[in-house]
Amino acid sequence: MIPKVVLPAGTRPDTLAVREGLPPSQYGENAEALYLTSSFVHPDAATAARRFANEEEAFVYSRFGNPTVTMMERRLAAMEGTTGCIATASGMAAITLIILALLKSGDHVVCSQSTFGSTIKLFQDFARFGVQTTFVSQTDPAQWRAAIRPQTKLLFAESPTNPLTEVCDIRALADIAHGQGALLVVDNCFCSPALQKPVALGADLVMHSGTKYLDGQGRVIAGAVCGPEELINERFIPAMRSAGLSLSPFNAWVVLKGLETLSIRLQAQSMRALELARWLETQPAVERVYHPGLTSHPQHALAMAQQGGVGGAVLSFVVRGGREGAFAVIDATQVCSITANLGDTKTSITHPASTSHGRLSEAQRQAAGIVQGLVRVAMGLDDIADIQADLQRGLSGLA
Repeated sequence: MIPKVVLPAGTRPDTLAVREGLPPSQYGENAEALYLTSSFVHPDAATAARRFANEEEAFVYSRFGNPTVTMMERRLAAMEGTTGCIATASGMAAITLIILALLKSGDHVVCSQSTFGSTIKLFQDFARFGVQTTFVSQTDPAQWRAAIRPQTKLLFAESPTNPLTEVCDIRALADIAHGQGALLVVDNCFCSPALQKPVALGADLVMHSGTKYLDGQGRVIAGAVCGPEELINERFIPAMRSAGLSLSPFNAWVVLKGLETLSIRLQAQSMRALELARWLETQPAVERVYHPGLTSHPQHALAMAQQGGVGGAVLSFVVRGGREGAFAVIDATQVCSITANLGDTKTSITHPASTSHGRLSEAQRQAAGIVQGLVRVAMGLDDIADIQADLQRGLSGLA
């Protein structure tokens, strides 16, 4: 048996974030060990046969499982409040694994039209294999309900969405999914378990791009799916063994250490993001600001209820002058990092219509509200005054 960490009953999330995983090795290390190995040695052929047949729990090959990866999986599961977790090579690999593990030709998915551009493209690509997807309004449960078919097996939502921070009613979508006998998957990338626990609100599965806030410093690519241990063992692990969407031990170790500071980072970044959003609302060149912490946000009350009263660290705003105006603001920055990644301690800025949503058609972007004048900022731990001054350089030329 693979041993477990022994912690008192009722251990709280911040303690789980630094303690859950595997017990120390015989050397008694306090920081988690990094197991860089492709395979594991067995005492004899009969034992190896039992382990490869899943008759005896053990590590056999790092494509199937690895102690460092298991530590990260157990920690994230504990933080999300699930009994199981499987790590993947990226956030998109996590969604691919969900499709491979749960869906077959003839099945149907209902998905938010406001989700991440690559997510939309991936579901569209699987139409070639007979998996059909209907895209609906993120915020209108009636559209989700109307899209349900007898073949619907999965509802997929991202809350808040990238980049407009639209918030879905997770409880309402869970009720719709379960009424059909389908599963609800929530992409919890923007909030992470530090702010939001979708399973507590009725979701069945939670997926992550660990590349973002779970790592927190822009170092590695990673992903994960959290859910019931039985479902993970029966459906996801066999698909992982065949498809090889595995997370490397080194990347798992980096994310594992990132989880230790997740809560304090995200609280600090979210506080700065709200302050920046309020400041942007006062700027003449800014037509609209999107951040769940603003009272002007259409789903403000819902977001505060689902996200523990915190709006998150990502905001977007529309400037005058369309694409030209957006590029002018971005190009005038001297502190912000011009990159489409987010979740870093360094504040980043990007133009979603030409980056994260660049592969979509203009009609799809319009349906998702991704206009050419939209700019997204993922607030890091920079001084807020420096970021305001950075944005002011470009905004002053548009006023």
